[in-house]
Amino acid sequence: MSEREAAAVPGVLKSFDLAGRIAAITGGGGELCGVMAQALGEMGVRVAVLDLSAEKAEARATLIRNAGGEAMALACDVTDAAQVGACYDAICQRWGPPDLLINGAGGNDPRGSTGGSFHPAPDIEPTAPSFFELDPAGFRQVFDLNFLGTFVVCQAFARGMVERRSGAIVNISSMSALTPLTKVAAYSAAKAAVANFTRWLAVHFAHTGVRVNALAPGFFLTEQLRFLHLDPKTGELLPRARQVIAHTPMGRYGDPQDLLGTVVWLLSDASRFVTGVVIPVDGGFSSYSI
Repeated sequence: MSEREAAAVPGVLKSFDLAGRIAAITGGGGELCGVMAQALGEMGVRVAVLDLSAEKAEARATLIRNAGGEAMALACDVTDAAQVGACYDAICQRWGPPDLLINGAGGNDPRGSTGGSFHPAPDIEPTAPSFFELDPAGFRQVFDLNFLGTFVVCQAFARGMVERRSGAIVNISSMSALTPLTKVAAYSAAKAAVANFTRWLAVHFAHTGVRVNALAPGFFLTEQLRFLHLDPKTGELLPRARQVIAHTPMGRYGDPQDLLGTVVWLLSDASRFVTGVVIPVDGGFSSYSI
């Protein structure tokens, strides 16, 4: 290694340093974003954990504080602009405007999902609910939570970043936005909207010093997914789960820790020339085809 190469290594490592920054994480009481919140806390980031459940937010913030980090918990409905604004003000009053934002609040609603993967031939009764029986209110709920919740939070939190000419936003989309999954019509469409909005906002903010990117996680074995993919009696994979693993080249579910490297990179100066990308972290799911 040359002297120039050796001197460059510490600089590269330093570019990943997030110590002293302020981060807000919506959905921070959940399994995936909760792990992100803890990792940032361990890196010296002051972390505001926002979640619809005040108890879940406080539980995660307590874990961060017990590990020696700084954290605050805030109950927040991300679809309510007034609540989001109040949370932003509370963070600013305690620490100052956030430098980093992760929009992780999201989820699905059964009313926006079909019962079967395919609509059958005319002489066969479709599995309920069929596409024609989907509830518009369910669709609206999924879009409000995933897309509108991302929009509202960006609108409130990015203002301070633009004023300071510095900041990084990471939205949580889904590999379902890139390759729509069967059944979950509303969820796939809403996450596609998040991906599109991420690219739009990245261009809109390109001259402000604020970068906007997104993660597209694949299948992670969270508690919710265990309920849907594992037989409660035997613990074995259900048929749809076997399809998922068969279509994942790496042959396994993701672990929340698998998201951390990409999250830190996108939030840090190591990705200072990266904006408007949606990065799949899915074990190759979105790339695989027979």
